[in-house]
Amino acid sequence: MRLLTSPLLGGRDRAPFLLLVALTACGTLGMHVIIPALPATARALGISISTVQLSITLYLVGLAAGQLVYGPLSDRFGRRPVLLLGMTLFTIASAVTAFAPNAGVLIGARVLQSIGGCAGLVLGRAAVRDGSTPDKAAGQLALLTIVMAVVPALAPALGGYITAFIHWRASYVLLVAIGTVTLLAAVLVLPETNRDSASRRAPLSFGRGYARLLRSRVFLGFALTGALTTTAFYGFMAASPFIFENRLHRSTEEVGVYYLILMAGVGLGGVAANRLSRRVSLRTGLRLANAMGMVGASGFMLAELTGHLSVVTVVASVAIFMIGAGMASPFALAGSVSANPQAIGAASGLYGFIQMGYGMLCTIVVESWSPGTVLPVAVILLASSVAGQGVLMWTGRRA
Repeated sequence: MRLLTSPLLGGRDRAPFLLLVALTACGTLGMHVIIPALPATARALGISISTVQLSITLYLVGLAAGQLVYGPLSDRFGRRPVLLLGMTLFTIASAVTAFAPNAGVLIGARVLQSIGGCAGLVLGRAAVRDGSTPDKAAGQLALLTIVMAVVPALAPALGGYITAFIHWRASYVLLVAIGTVTLLAAVLVLPETNRDSASRRAPLSFGRGYARLLRSRVFLGFALTGALTTTAFYGFMAASPFIFENRLHRSTEEVGVYYLILMAGVGLGGVAANRLSRRVSLRTGLRLANAMGMVGASGFMLAELTGHLSVVTVVASVAIFMIGAGMASPFALAGSVSANPQAIGAASGLYGFIQMGYGMLCTIVVESWSPGTVLPVAVILLASSVAGQGVLMWTGRRA
């Protein structure tokens, strides 16, 4: 039980923000940093590309499913012990992946790694909301959004360099080091932020807690709009290599630069949300963000329909959409986790599950409907933006 307290905590009741950033980033870093090592991993272990890709697909499944578990657990037992449990699992599983002798061990450990890593993803966001007003939480969540835009943009580049110059296992070892350092920091300085006595005394219930949230128009408005606006771009990411390389005839090296520009749009949106969070309501901020996404998606659709598709029109229009997504994320998340102060963890987990689920749905639609073409992607982006604005208006009438 010594993990539950630390001599360094003193009277601290707020988690250090940089530690929350590290905890939140671990889950997504584990997905992106090993991507450049996948071909070398397949060769070294003597497995097919489709088999090694399961380490990414099942990682996403673990991230989505795990979020439903951690939220209610942390509402009942506290953020600190559940976070420490998740980060311990992440670190141990990372060590197993680093020395996995075959595909079965690697893929199994990756699933456990994702389940452990998503603890920080869910509870880092919940800890930001604990003890904060919704507008202050939106400001800090906007900063988290910026970090979460930087991680997937830089992680593949980092993984590529250490794979090329060190070893194919180096990316996996890096995750062990990051997990160990983050876990140690959490043990030493992470306080318990969930001080709501009502939620701590309530019996643990997954079904009833989620049922209450799903009946809440406030939660549904923010969660569904957030998912529609922020994760529709998964569909674009799935088709973008084919659009840039096959349709627009650009090199692989150039495509990496385009991704950096698009992720910079998410970061810019996070900065805008941080500035707006104290000036406008969460619902107004989300409307503005969604309108920005509609503008970008409309530009992308128009470029395809009028025959003006080019690198400039694709990058510019999708970057505008990404700015809207970066703005929407903190407003939507802050509104979702504020719907029920006694179920902040559960709301964070359910929000993440809905978000991840819609992102995977967009990917499946794009890959099934004329793969590698532009029109399905444009339809997904524009339809998601319009639907998001409609959901926000519908739920706002009764909220």
